Amino acid sequence: MTLHPHTLYSPALAVAGVLSLTGSALGAPHTWTLAGMAVLLPLLALVVRWSPVRSAGLSGAVGVAAVTLWPVPLVWADGSWLEVLGAAAFWAAPAFGAMAAGGYLRRQAGRVRRAVREARRDQQLELARDLHDFVAHDVSAIVVQAQAARFVAAQDPGQAVRALERIEAAGLSALESMDRTVHALQEAGGGPTAPVPGLAQLPELVERFEGGVLEADPQALRELSREEGSTAYRVAVEALTNVRRHAPGAAVVRVAVRRTGSGTEVSVANSAGRAAAGLLPRRRRGGTGLAGLRGRVEAAGGTLRAGAATDGGWRVSAVFPAREHPRG
Repeated sequence: MTLHPHTLYSPALAVAGVLSLTGSALGAPHTWTLAGMAVLLPLLALVVRWSPVRSAGLSGAVGVAAVTLWPVPLVWADGSWLEVLGAAAFWAAPAFGAMAAGGYLRRQAGRVRRAVREARRDQQLELARDLHDFVAHDVSAIVVQAQAARFVAAQDPGQAVRALERIEAAGLSALESMDRTVHALQEAGGGPTAPVPGLAQLPELVERFEGGVLEADPQALRELSREEGSTAYRVAVEALTNVRRHAPGAAVVRVAVRRTGSGTEVSVANSAGRAAAGLLPRRRRGGTGLAGLRGRVEAAGGTLRAGAATDGGWRVSAVFPAREHPRG
């Protein structure tokens, strides 16, 4: 068991304080007692900074008493009560000053620890959202395609093979998402970083989605910053995941990136339709995907809306404000 030097500050202050009080009471040379103040004052600051509250209180009281009372024997014989109190008050000031310095350092260290805890918690939430946004999308694709393969295997083996190919692609994408999560953990530890997916990967995402149609305005794509592009990609991932979960019978899902009067809009809209037999959506508890996504979009300066479309389907739309200096 390793003994930390910080654990010695409180006992050292208590012993030094008792020795100083004893020397003052027994008439030790005042130069020695005064020299002891150069030890007691730094110890007071160190004890308040590092020691537990209970031990710091006990040893601190002894240390303050030793610093405050050492000049009392000098003025006791010939001085008045006012002079005695004045001498004690004069030396109480540096004692409390040392304690205040230690307390300030202790408070600052506490703030740093809280900031580190909050940063770690935020990072954990960020990783959890990444897993939800990306891995859940690919896993839901695997489930839907597996259901489809089971449904058509007997009647059309060729369709089953194509479903298996899409399952393979979704599985590889899920592995890439897990790799990005691992890279994010390595980044937190000072390791190499991995690029965050953005709108450049949007065509590939829509292509893997059966029934997906992409309508992208190149000018609108250039107007989005890197942060906005990454957030827009997450909007598409979350919306497509929800289509797979809750509307697997939708014949068409349109993903659009277009310019609007207020900025750039990224939308995902699915048509209405009933699920085929064997492809019914599974019952799930209400998730927090859209709620977390709304926070991301608002943090990037945009707004998120989700609701029923006029054709009976569902539409998710994120609008990012226009930028004065477009990227590229």
